[in-house]
Amino acid sequence: MSEKPAGAASGGTPEEAQATAAWQDSPPGSLYDYIRVASFSLGVDGRIQQWSERAEELFGIAARHAVGKDPQEIFTPGATVRGKDATTAPFLREGGLDGREWTGIVPYPRGGRQPGLAEIYVMPTATVDGGRAALCVAVDARALRGIETDIAASEAVFGQSPLGFFFFGTDLTLLRVNESFAQTFGRPAAWHRGRTPHDFLPRGEAERLSAALRQVLDTGKPVSDIQLVGPVPGQSERRRWSVSLYRLHSGSGRPIGVAALATDVTGRRRAEREAAGVRRNLALLNEAGARIGTSLDLETTARELLDVAVPQFCDLASVDLYQGLLAGDEAPPGLADGSGELRRVAYANAVPGVPVDGGERPVQVGEVHRYAFHSPYAGALRTAHVQLVPGREREDGAELGAVVHSTLAVPMVARDTVVGLARFSRTKGSEPFGERDTALAVELAARAAVCIDNAWLYRREHERALILQRSLLPPGDPDAAGLEIACRYLPANAATEVGGDWFDVIELPGHRTALVVGDVMGRGLRAAVAMGELRTAVRTLAMLDLEPAEVLSALDEIAHGLGRPGNKQSASRGTRGGVRPADLSEVYLATCVYAVYDPVTRRCTVANAGHLPPVLVEAGEPALLLDVPPGMPLGVGGEPFEQVEIDLPDRALLALYTDGLVESRDHPLDEGLEAFRDALTDPSRPLEDVCDHVLGALDTHHGEDDIALLMARLRGLPEDHVGDWTLPPDARSVARARELARDQLLAWGLEALVDTTELLVSELATNALRYGEGEMRLRLLLDRTLVCEVWDGGLVQPRRRRARDTDEGGRGLQLVGLLSAAWGSRRTPHGKTVWFELGLPDDDTAPPDAVEALLSLY
Repeated sequence: MSEKPAGAASGGTPEEAQATAAWQDSPPGSLYDYIRVASFSLGVDGRIQQWSERAEELFGIAARHAVGKDPQEIFTPGATVRGKDATTAPFLREGGLDGREWTGIVPYPRGGRQPGLAEIYVMPTATVDGGRAALCVAVDARALRGIETDIAASEAVFGQSPLGFFFFGTDLTLLRVNESFAQTFGRPAAWHRGRTPHDFLPRGEAERLSAALRQVLDTGKPVSDIQLVGPVPGQSERRRWSVSLYRLHSGSGRPIGVAALATDVTGRRRAEREAAGVRRNLALLNEAGARIGTSLDLETTARELLDVAVPQFCDLASVDLYQGLLAGDEAPPGLADGSGELRRVAYANAVPGVPVDGGERPVQVGEVHRYAFHSPYAGALRTAHVQLVPGREREDGAELGAVVHSTLAVPMVARDTVVGLARFSRTKGSEPFGERDTALAVELAARAAVCIDNAWLYRREHERALILQRSLLPPGDPDAAGLEIACRYLPANAATEVGGDWFDVIELPGHRTALVVGDVMGRGLRAAVAMGELRTAVRTLAMLDLEPAEVLSALDEIAHGLGRPGNKQSASRGTRGGVRPADLSEVYLATCVYAVYDPVTRRCTVANAGHLPPVLVEAGEPALLLDVPPGMPLGVGGEPFEQVEIDLPDRALLALYTDGLVESRDHPLDEGLEAFRDALTDPSRPLEDVCDHVLGALDTHHGEDDIALLMARLRGLPEDHVGDWTLPPDARSVARARELARDQLLAWGLEALVDTTELLVSELATNALRYGEGEMRLRLLLDRTLVCEVWDGGLVQPRRRRARDTDEGGRGLQLVGLLSAAWGSRRTPHGKTVWFELGLPDDDTAPPDAVEALLSLY
């Protein structure tokens, strides 16, 4: 066993340790193996003295055939050489045995293949006895040239590549770097030789790279795209590099180090981050388009904006809208200087512990507040431009866990009007707002502002339409003599609450009441406008005290003209001559039922224009559809209307309704009518309960059509509340009429009205005798008011005129107008009736003074 080299023992000197390391075995494989180095020696006689095994492999000649031979025979057999020493190989003539070195290219045969080329190094040597000999080293010239080419190419790639190349040895120290690597890491190339990753990277990054180098060196598996971050001398921005590693081997496969490729990806990373930001912003805008504005409610729209923004865009946000906007003001909301009152309608916070408004005076949702005039928020409202508000450090910030460090105050602008302010804030730990964030915030606020403005416009128009609708319907449950009234109205669209169905209760002379239910075909504001026109026309016609059939005939003329340009009635009259409109869609079509109830006679006169018939319910009897001729809808024209008179008992229930109550796509009309009649089985219940029961029993939530329901319980006037007398056409009848009126009022306990009633009865009776015909009839009716009627057979209607001071007469009707609450005249089948109405006396209202009224006429 050989001894250990000196210094190899433990505890030796550094020099001994270095010597020991120099004599350590290394695995086979080196550059010599790769380039196939062979050797042979020449004796003093110029012949081959030794022939190595590598020479056998390179030249293909065994040692027994080469030793003792002249090199000429080996390299150029059969060649003819002229001149001096022709038997000696050329390189021996020029060097080697004469003491000089020689290098040259020597061809050699390779059997039947193309001759090879060997580059031979001849080095002179001396024998023991002082003779001249030579040691020759031969390499394959083609392999050598390939190595040279590879080295040149490698040098070109290594030196000229824009990518950073560097090589680590097996001890993980840098052996070589190119200029691109040196520029990337900010130091000269020579500085890196012998350095470790800890010399040019932060500690954490250096440990990551070192671990990767060991892994590649041990396993031989390459590692790609290691992301390293670190500073570069002379630059403030931290750089990011992408490093890929792979193991290097010698020609025999022995690991000799790790090669690495480094690329500065700071710009690419920045671009990727920006692209990701753009994608995120586009996705956020897409989400905003889908989620903001799903309803026409201002507060809901504001909350939808914050649902999109928090936490995807910011950590906390709020929306303030001008108070005038929420109140539905007609004028543009807010003040030009940004100091108008605002109400906080929405707030969202994704970071627990952050105070509302980032530490300012907290404003709760629903609270009305103002921004200080010199604050950036008022400035944003005033200028309609976004303001970037930096955060302020707070002493309690550490306890809260996060502090707002960046806020965007974004005015919400729609139709060149600022409607409110959106605030977006980010806390520490999030990136501060940049230009792209500002643009995105403006876009989000603008989208929400448009939706809020649309909601405000809708709310304003809806309120107008609703005011119109409600103004055209009786307020609450109206009162009527001899009737108990209850009504319901349900629009098809609960969002608009505007439709074409209507009902009305109209008081007529003689304590009679007109009950009207109608339905304009169509829905929405257009139908509501048409309904308003028809309802006004119905009221006007009812005041003329026309028969129900006459009212519908006149209403048909009006409805037929509503759809014409300019509402010219001439167009409808032309239709009567046989000219039909080319487009019936231009005509307002409506159905209507008109019923007049007289509580004295307990009779109801009904006419129908294409509407569903009324339903009558008597105690102990099933509900019954009244047999009323249906007629044609209003607006069609050309067909007469019929009316029927029906005797109705007291406590009976009369129901008028529209088709939305009984008609649906889910069932036929007959089933709906049958269900309606079944729901009216107990008419003795309170009328309000009956209405609620009907709506609850039927499907009133299908939203297909408006629903109007008018129910009346018939009570009639008691016999002792009616005074009715017939008087002859005699002058004494005037005094008799006064006497009868006085006695009846005293019997009713209305002494306060006796004088006024006597005076007015005397005037009407006198006119009946002077201008009327036949017998005179006097009737007094007591209900909520006192009504006095004088009947005669004349057809001439009384006309009120202004009497001159010198006239002896002409003041009777003026006196009636002054002393009565209302008066008028109406036609009857056999003449006319002139009537007046007096309010019943109470503690707060005194009856009119007849003397003062008489004096006012002169």
